[in-house]
Amino acid sequence: MKKLVFRIPATALLAAGLIAICVTPVAWLAPGLQALYVLPLGYAYWVVRNRTTVTEDEIVARGVFGTTTLKWSEVKYIRLIQKGWLRAVKEDASEVTLPAVRFMHLPALSLVSGGRVPDPTVKEEEVVAEEVADEVVESEK
Repeated sequence: MKKLVFRIPATALLAAGLIAICVTPVAWLAPGLQALYVLPLGYAYWVVRNRTTVTEDEIVARGVFGTTTLKWSEVKYIRLIQKGWLRAVKEDASEVTLPAVRFMHLPALSLVSGGRVPDPTVKEEEVVAEEVADEVVESEK
């Protein structure tokens, strides 16, 4: 069974450590400012938690506050939104954000989904050539 997990790179956790270091001088100026440490902790939780898992049967979008599971039969199409992020549009026209999945991931998404998501990098001539080759192989049998 094919499975692909899209997640934010773990190196993004370095930014959480850097934010914690930068917050330290301010956090100890007055009592109560230690609450500023919630910012890097929240960011680290966001990095670790956000991911999209795609299999041949379903898409699992895991965000900070919940998880959404979609069967491929429920997905009408994949929509490109600002800055290259993707959303799955369901049959009822509601949208599900696919965390960490970008436009550049469409070829891999197409491969794992079994062609349910079209690969925009494949040229039309290559598709036609593959179909003709499949017909020739079938006719030889």
